Amino acid sequence: MKIYTKTGDKGTTALFGGTRVPKHHIRIDSYGTVDELNSHIGLIRDQKIDKFNKQILVKIQDRLFTLGAVLATDPEKAILKSGQKRLNIPTISIDDIEFLENEIDRMNESLPPMTHFVLPGGHQTVSFCHIARCVCRRAERLATALYEISPFEETTLQYLNRLSDYLFVLARKLSHDLRAEEIKWIPAKKS
Repeated sequence: MKIYTKTGDKGTTALFGGTRVPKHHIRIDSYGTVDELNSHIGLIRDQKIDKFNKQILVKIQDRLFTLGAVLATDPEKAILKSGQKRLNIPTISIDDIEFLENEIDRMNESLPPMTHFVLPGGHQTVSFCHIARCVCRRAERLATALYEISPFEETTLQYLNRLSDYLFVLARKLSHDLRAEEIKWIPAKKS
């Protein structure tokens, strides 16, 4: 399989289903940002973190490929007139969302309660989590904009929303495990 196809040399690309769109189309921006997020999560996974969390991150990366496939699918080509699926595209399930919620709850059990926002940083691995969280929020913003003009399964949006929460709590958990300083944001008083 060749990596280059030359079909995108004029600024268009094909969606699942064959429809060609400009490379700056919001659908491309949406799943491209999910791909960027997946790469950042790979960077977190490459850090010196425990095996359990690495396995969780691999599962999340798999779900992000599924989520990207949902976003990369032309909805008009995905469903036949009979209502049956034409393309065999997996979806994000409620179980996938609950999995993230359970992991958030599990990590939160070992953390002190939050009383303030925290400044990103304290350790390189923690900073990578915060970067991934920000990219996840951008992916969510783009996906919601796409959803307004071309709806897809709401679980896709819910997963991105929950994943950003997961990445925030993972950053806190890794701060705790790595004994990194967690700096509280306390707004400066007006002088």
